Amino acid sequence: MSHTVDCDVLVVGAGPVGVTLAALLAGEGVSVLAAEQAAEIYPLPRAAHIDHEIVRVFQAIGAAEPVLAAAKAAGRYDFLTAAGETLLSFDSTQARSPSGWPASNMIHQPSVEAALRAALARSAPGALRSGWALLGLDAAADGVVARFATPEGERTVRARYLVGCDGARSTVRDLSGIALEDLKFDEPWLVIDTIVHDPARLPDRNLQICDPRRPTTCVLMGAGRHRWEFMMLPGETPEQVSEPAFIAELLKPWDVEGAVTLERAAVYRFHALVAQTWRRGRVLLAGDAAHQTPPFAGQGLCAGVRDAANLAWKLGAVLRGAAAESLLDTYQTEREPHVRAFIDLALMMGRTVCITDPDAAAARDAAMLAQRASGQAQGPGLGGPALAGGCLLEGTPGAGEFFPQPWGPGGERLDETAGPGAWLIGRGVDPAGGPPGVAVLDLDQPHLQPFAADLSRWLERHGAAAVLVRPDRYVFGTGSPADLAAAWTAALGR
Repeated sequence: MSHTVDCDVLVVGAGPVGVTLAALLAGEGVSVLAAEQAAEIYPLPRAAHIDHEIVRVFQAIGAAEPVLAAAKAAGRYDFLTAAGETLLSFDSTQARSPSGWPASNMIHQPSVEAALRAALARSAPGALRSGWALLGLDAAADGVVARFATPEGERTVRARYLVGCDGARSTVRDLSGIALEDLKFDEPWLVIDTIVHDPARLPDRNLQICDPRRPTTCVLMGAGRHRWEFMMLPGETPEQVSEPAFIAELLKPWDVEGAVTLERAAVYRFHALVAQTWRRGRVLLAGDAAHQTPPFAGQGLCAGVRDAANLAWKLGAVLRGAAAESLLDTYQTEREPHVRAFIDLALMMGRTVCITDPDAAAARDAAMLAQRASGQAQGPGLGGPALAGGCLLEGTPGAGEFFPQPWGPGGERLDETAGPGAWLIGRGVDPAGGPPGVAVLDLDQPHLQPFAADLSRWLERHGAAAVLVRPDRYVFGTGSPADLAAAWTAALGR
């Protein structure tokens, strides 16, 4: 017997991206259901890294501290030759990131997922449905009907929108007939996760060993774990490289016998793929369903969480009647160039690492060592580009930038003080003069004093009287309060 459950948004896939999206939507006052095929959280590590911006998104749903409790702040990320010379170096040890959280964090994904699910349970009790496998979907102009196989039998869900967060092998993407663009990177690697018993015997930074004999990655993980990744060589099979004796031989040069124990070994193909469209009517894609990147920049999970933050406030505004449905067209317009920038960075890193021809590797080493010796930058920063196009007041200073979160001397944070939703920030602004749904924040207000100096400096640096900050904490634009209010109303299609 088939049953019906109705909601505003159906999220298919309850990994970290899907659960984050569901929790953000619940915060928007949207009724949401998150359906996950697996019965339980996958118990072994997968994603390794999140940056400060992602922690700020988790902060918005009350999960930042639990996530960081099982994480480890990362410092250096060095690319080395086989002889140990530094080719590239990324340094995230700055004392203060734009969000106030540690700039770079190595995580334990099962712990992250548990914290996110707890946050969802607080904001939308009963929204998570585990053991639900998508069978089919029918999309119409006014909504989507999805069928699931569940432990209690087949269920039908009717939703106004459906978001596929169901990973690289997305059933939603396949059922919607959305093709992938192949960016021509496909390399098989053996991933080895270990539990650490003696951290003093392990490297204190993340490493890429650009050794043509076998390119290797060595990274810190959260919750007392460490990971190695070894590029597979031609002729090697997944079965061969997964043998305990083979793994022991790979780890032998690291001299970690007794310092770690093996938790798992798995072969992955590192891909670079982007869906040709991220929205087909009432069906949207996010996370790995929409884009996949090699792991070298540590931005795969970050990109998916940014998708969730971008999409949640837009869906919320549309469903509340505060914005036209055309606002959803800005989702891919804004996110795809940002995603591609990080994929390009990962491809640059991967193509630097994955050279196995000795002569080509020697030429690479000589060129990059000479570049470093000339005093050029040690490596590009991991901060993403500003947004362009979409829901922005383009041409105004700061439009599309990620807006900072000052912290007060007592640990106060701007986001909690100012509250959710969009902000119009300035000095001498009329608290009653903002557009509907936008909090007007006068820097002379007493509760904003812990942050007033930092916010004033931001405005001065951009030569702006006021700034309108979107709910995902990207800058809509700068200018006079009246002009910003009018432009925001127009951008939402009201």
